[in-house]
Amino acid sequence: MRLAALVTLAVLSAIWLTDRLLPLPSPYQGNRFSQVVVASNGEPLRAFADANGVWRQPTTPSQVSPVYLEALLQYEDKYFYQHGGINPFALARAGWQWLRYGRIVSGGSTLTMQVARLLTPHQRSPLGKLYQILRAFQLEWHYSKQEILTLYLNLAPFGGAYEGVESASYRYFGKSAANLSRAEAALLAIMPQAPSRYRPDRYPERARQARDKLVQRLVDDGVWPADAITEVAMEPVLVQSQFRPMWAPLLARKLVNQHPHQPLIKTTIELPLQQALQQLAVDYLSQYPKYTGLAMMVWDNQAHAVVGYLGSGEFGSEQRLGYVDMAQANRSPGSALKPFIYGHAIDLGLIHSESLLVDAPRLFSAYRPANFSGGFVGPVSASDALTRSLNVPAVELLANISPTRFYTWLSNAGARLTLQEQPGLPLALGAAGINLEQLVTLFAALSSQGQLYQPRYQAEQPVKNRQLLSPEAAWISYEILRSQQRPDQPFSSDVTGKRNNLAWKTGTSYGHRDMWAIGTTPKYTIGVWVGRPDGTPMPGHYGAKTATPLLMRVSRLLDDDSSPPLALEKVAKTNICWPLGLAQSATPPTLCYQQRQSWHIRGQLPPTLLSVDDNSEPLRQQVWFTEKGKATMQRCEDAVSSESVALWPRLAESWVPKSQRRAQLLPDKQCDEQPISRAIDITYPRAGSRLQITGASEPLVINAKVLGSGVKYWYINGTLTASGSENQQMISLSRLGQQQLLVLDDHGNSSISQFELIE
Repeated sequence: MRLAALVTLAVLSAIWLTDRLLPLPSPYQGNRFSQVVVASNGEPLRAFADANGVWRQPTTPSQVSPVYLEALLQYEDKYFYQHGGINPFALARAGWQWLRYGRIVSGGSTLTMQVARLLTPHQRSPLGKLYQILRAFQLEWHYSKQEILTLYLNLAPFGGAYEGVESASYRYFGKSAANLSRAEAALLAIMPQAPSRYRPDRYPERARQARDKLVQRLVDDGVWPADAITEVAMEPVLVQSQFRPMWAPLLARKLVNQHPHQPLIKTTIELPLQQALQQLAVDYLSQYPKYTGLAMMVWDNQAHAVVGYLGSGEFGSEQRLGYVDMAQANRSPGSALKPFIYGHAIDLGLIHSESLLVDAPRLFSAYRPANFSGGFVGPVSASDALTRSLNVPAVELLANISPTRFYTWLSNAGARLTLQEQPGLPLALGAAGINLEQLVTLFAALSSQGQLYQPRYQAEQPVKNRQLLSPEAAWISYEILRSQQRPDQPFSSDVTGKRNNLAWKTGTSYGHRDMWAIGTTPKYTIGVWVGRPDGTPMPGHYGAKTATPLLMRVSRLLDDDSSPPLALEKVAKTNICWPLGLAQSATPPTLCYQQRQSWHIRGQLPPTLLSVDDNSEPLRQQVWFTEKGKATMQRCEDAVSSESVALWPRLAESWVPKSQRRAQLLPDKQCDEQPISRAIDITYPRAGSRLQITGASEPLVINAKVLGSGVKYWYINGTLTASGSENQQMISLSRLGQQQLLVLDDHGNSSISQFELIE
């Protein structure tokens, strides 16, 4: 007894002294884990080796298949939970065999001793074994059995640069260690004893024999049932995968840079969706030039998180600059910001959904916007102007809002736009920098009660949001964009059975450098960018042609059949009248030229918005009459009666019936008999005419003529081609077919002629 006590005291003293002089190193000191970014279901998206090039993915006993733990403990240390760090019987047996045969016949190390060697390597000698034993006692002193087992699961070698059972499972079987079969579990259990000898990718037959031997032992010891032998025998040793997943690789790199010391980064990415998106991107890009790139993002409007992310269409492609994350690149949004100009204008009480706007040539200081398609359409509702992406109405609204106010409003809500100078009217057409991530979150606000949520890629990230639009303005904007006919659904929902719940908008930057298509439903928001990452123009490509088809494919992939949101309590639908823009009930029948049904915020039905430089001329005016029936614009001394007339905005007159124009409705003289200039008229070419040009190789030129006074501005197909006081101009035409000639004078009067040029 006394001897045993002395031995025990000596051992404890040695452990205590070792613990003081040689404290255990931190189990994961430095960068001991490779970093792994995983999807929402725990499957790896991308793994990054540690600083030494080692692949090690963290795991715990509860995350590993029970059959692996059974095989491991039966093979390595069946008394793991009973001993205090060493198995004296196993050590005695191993020592006797070493003395008898002069070599190591069987190991006497416990799992705890193996962890000690992995943490503090030592020479294979009696002195080294003693050192290992002392370290094992230290481990048992400081850690629980589960913690020691966890260390083994993470540090055990499995050949090459792979350590830990989780990385080995993905390396050799393409699956998590949680899903190992009995055959796979047995193979991984025997590998750490001789990782190079039993590597299944190099020595499959040798690995199979060792595996089967362990399975027989497990069956003999009653750990596994007898049929496990047959089950395992039917499963060949076959390496199926490499631990090199590349799903959302650019997002993974972004998150690793943000969290350099976090070994496991769990994202909100849905792996099946991500895999489908990446395949879709490769297929879609195959039809475009080799330097074309794309980016896509899918946002879950209910979880307020990103569930699909492509920073490039082909990761790693040098020609497509596949290492550049275009989802984070600041590019011009083109017309993609227009819905927020209209939504903000609704909130400010400037317009309702059917407010009368005018698409006609305008000069805003030194800025003269034109439409992408060429030509102008004249009077247009706010909803049509937005869905048709007309430029002049958007610029007009921004001028009324103020570019600085609009930019500040977006910034205060959390949207980040980059500008090279002070905000100006070109902002309406994309004169700013914004990335796909920001555009997606902006459009998501239309489906989220006007709330702008900050980008979120991890479930543990806090949800941060600010109010961008009122819920009512957001709903009206969503409804306007939803009213468009989807190009992939040429029939109504009554025929196809599919609800049209996608509100979408396109954008094309100046010079055809960036093509956008963004869409939102109550459940998802989808963003697509197509272009060249180096900023080279792509002539002939634009959002509706190049990006929209991909948006529609992603929409079909999601198969979102959610119902569009119902109108909010504070949203009303009212019959309104043009040109005054007021409710039909508040407009005399004689002043109601056109009726429309408009969505608006209750108690907020603004009249037609006048242009910023036309506020001096109201659209409702009084005409005075003398006793003899003479009409004047002023209440002259002999006036006896008057009547109200409704006027279209001056810029719209070329598109309205002549009976509704100023020249017909208003007197042309004042009380002092001074004439009032009210008309301009194109006399050649007349509207509806067909002009034949001889000699197709010669320039296409016509001699256009007008009647009118003052300075005139001549627009052909939406482009200003001449100006001056002359009443005729030689106009060059670039093509045959339908043409639009529009002439304005410096009084704001205009005349339009639609004609056709033929050979």
